[in-house]
Order: sequence, then structure tokens, then C-alpha cells
Amino acid sequence: MKYVIAIDQGTSSTKTIIFDEAGNAVAKGHKDLQTNYFDNGFVEQNPEKIYQNVLDSVEKCLTDFTDKNLTINDIASVGISNQRETFILWDKSGKALAPAVVWACKRSIEICERLLNEKTPPLGVGGLGWGALIRQKTGLIIDPYFSATKLLWLLENDADLKEKLQNGEVYFGTVDCWILWKMTNGKSFKTDYTNAHRTLLFNIHALEWDKEILELWGLEKLNLPEVCASSADFGVWDLEFKPKESPLTIHHSLLTIHSMIGDSHAATFGEGCFEQGTAKVTMGTGSSIMMNIGKKPVLSSNGMLTTICWSTENRVDYALEGAIVACGSTIEWVKNELNLFKDVDETGAMAMKIADNAGVYLIPAFSGLGGPHWQMNRRASIEGMTFGTTKNHIVRAALESIPYQIKDVVDAMSQDMGADLKSISVNGGMTKNQFVIRFLVDLLGLPLKKQQNPDVSALGAAYLAGLKSGVYESIEQLKKLNQAKTEEISPDLTNELVKIGYEGWKAKISKL
Repeated sequence: MKYVIAIDQGTSSTKTIIFDEAGNAVAKGHKDLQTNYFDNGFVEQNPEKIYQNVLDSVEKCLTDFTDKNLTINDIASVGISNQRETFILWDKSGKALAPAVVWACKRSIEICERLLNEKTPPLGVGGLGWGALIRQKTGLIIDPYFSATKLLWLLENDADLKEKLQNGEVYFGTVDCWILWKMTNGKSFKTDYTNAHRTLLFNIHALEWDKEILELWGLEKLNLPEVCASSADFGVWDLEFKPKESPLTIHHSLLTIHSMIGDSHAATFGEGCFEQGTAKVTMGTGSSIMMNIGKKPVLSSNGMLTTICWSTENRVDYALEGAIVACGSTIEWVKNELNLFKDVDETGAMAMKIADNAGVYLIPAFSGLGGPHWQMNRRASIEGMTFGTTKNHIVRAALESIPYQIKDVVDAMSQDMGADLKSISVNGGMTKNQFVIRFLVDLLGLPLKKQQNPDVSALGAAYLAGLKSGVYESIEQLKKLNQAKTEEISPDLTNELVKIGYEGWKAKISKL
């Protein structure tokens, strides 16, 4: 039996899972990760703590693995999925030059506004303004959600960093790239198409760093990683492991890293979105709705992003994506700041104690609104309250905001493609909430597929690594593995309450 170890490095934690040849999880490790949120909208993490968090998670997983009398030598390869858009800057020695700037950070709002309002278009780009230029080349939009404008902010506010950049001393990478550098002691400086693309610096058509954008933004001397398919040879990790039974003994295992991919893209692959028209919804801290659109990029007319879905060395699939900034984080805020409940598991029952939301809506624009609205200056609000409003109404409004945002995105995708989705799969922590799932399936009016394995980002990274290392034979085999592990939830098409609620949501959202 051969195994694949998948490291899923997320915003709030790192999960490490070892999968067997049938795609079953046989060992797990989990370690929470600290994120620093500041009053001015800045969001940061410690780069060294990110890597240590990975090592701690891996150690827990391997301990679980070896406790079951399984052998590390049977691990054929490593896959890495990671929080997207978060980036790190470091020097040749591997020393971080700044905190990791997290995807949810809003520090570059003014820079984005400046670029979008600049009357003189960039030179040499056929008269296009910044917004049109970025959209044409990258399929994305100018928004703080993506890495590059926050990099520009750092350079504008740190003279020493800017000088190092001009001297060619600054290395730039997303979290996957940083982890790989640390794992290989600087021998491998690579990333994949999905992560490179989310920086605003990668050309979605040419599949390479865009020299024109780099020059226009003064980043031509930035050291950028080699970009590969998501399933490829990324380097060798000399893994050190101390067995529990003999902690003074260090075992070394040379493991090849065979996949790196952004977590939402990994989930899309893990959910089996291998064909045009298949989609998935990830409901984590934020939410990503991604639909495979085939082998050619399609630019959206309805506020969607065009992104690279996933890739192997002989195939690149593209996707439309709606990125929702606040999903599970909304519920955490209600818990931590309003103290309306002690455990998130209580929220479903609280929502069902009342007949409806009584006109109460929570607009979760804590870091602005994402797709398809892209209102980066909007603030969160709770609207429609009266003296009759209870904590259950507020909790229900928070939960309902998740399906409403997903519905906004799914409708926009259907308009772009001129066709309804073929299928949609759900994953992520919020899928445990039966109120949210029931509300969502009835609101969308189509069946939802849900895997028995909740860790589909890790599964996607494992599948891609296993394809490269030979643990898995083909995508056709992966389809069969997924079919055996998936349940289908059917909608109640007579539920008018969700439709009435959604009309109210649209009315609230349309007001700035």
C-alpha cells in the first residue's frame, strides 16, 4: 500500500492528512494558527510561525500514522494546499523581511482607488486604464483581496524594503512557496499556476509572470518563483521525525513534493470538478464558489473572477470564481463580539426556533463585499431590527447571509455561461450546520453533493500529488473514488420562505 501526505495550510490552522490508494484518510494532525487582526483593517501572520505550524501539524499526523503500525517509507509523495493571496517577502538567507500579509488585509484600499481613478492610462498598453489592463491580462480585478497592491503598499511605506528590492534582494512568494523554500532549505523556489495567478502579476493567457505589469509597478527586480502545473515535481523534503517510542532518535525520510495548489482550487479538484459546468462551494473562514469552464478562460460580465481552476503537466482547466470574504468568520464574530452563544454548534438550533428572520439582515461586509458586488469600502451592518428582535433573529440573519451570498454568485455564473450549473458540491466547516445546508439547497433549487470526507482541500492536493507519483492512475479513477464517497441532498422546491428572504437580501445589498 502506498500513501500520500497532504498538508492543508489554511488561515486559521494547518491540517495534515495521509491518504491511501483508495483516497481514504488514514491519519490526521491539526494545529491552530494565530492570525493578528488590527483595528485599521490590517491582517498579518508571523512567517516563521506559519512554517512551525506546518511542522507541528505534520508531526501530529505522522505520530497518528506510526501509532497504527504504518511505515513512513510507504509515503510516496507530498501535496500542499494553502491559503491563497497571503504572501511573504524574504531574503536569500530565508529571513522574512516583513510579516505575512494575509488575504483579508485591507491596507491597500487607497492604492486600489488611486489606480482605478487614475486618468492617465499606463503607457504602452493600447490606452487601457489600470482596471481594464489587469482584467485583460489576469482575469482578476484591482482589489485589496489580491497580493500585488498590498506589496505596493509595503514598498511605499518601507524605504529599506524598497532599497532591497532595487538591489534585487527581495524574494516574493505565496504561502506554498515559502513552505517549499523552508522545506528544501532554499533549494527549490517554485509555485503553481493557481497561486501565482492570485497575485495580479501572472498572465492567465501566457501562463507566465507578466513583464509589462511588473515594469509598470516597478517590480521588475523582484525575485519571483518558477511557476509549474499544480501536479509536478517541486523538490525534495528531508523530513525529520522523532518517533514517540524513541524521542531521542531522529528519522530522516526523503519525500518528493508532487503538488502545490491554492486551497479553493484544491477543493475544486478534490470535489471532482473535472468537467465544464461542474462547481463547488467551500464554506470556511471566507467562501469560494468555483465553476470549471473548460480549457479556455472566459471573462465575466457579471462580477466574477476568471481564474485557473487546476492543472496537470498536460492539461490546464480554467474557472469562474465568486470570492466571498466573510462566511464562517461572520459566525465567529457574532460569537466572540456579541456573545450570543458559546459554541457555533448551537447556531442551527437557535435559527430554527423562530419561523423566519422577521426582516433582520446581517450584511457581512467586515472587509468589504466580494463577488459579484466588489464593494471594498462597504462596512458590515445589521439591518431591520426592532424591539421584537431577539438574539435568535441576529444569529439566523448571520447564518442566512452565507446562502444569500452564494446565490448571488451562482446566478452571476449562470449568466456568464448562458447555462445553469451541471452540479454543485459543498465542503468546509459550515457544511456541518444543517440550517445553512438546508437553506442553501432550497434557495439554489438544485441538488448538493457532499463528500463523506470533509477535508477536500487536502484530498485535492493528495490526488494531484498521487497522479504525479503514480499512486493514482488517472482522473477517471478519481471520478470513481469520489462517486463512492458522495451523498446527494435534494431541494424542497416548494419552500417559498427562502425566496422571500432572498428578495429582501437583494433589496438591502442594492443600497450603498
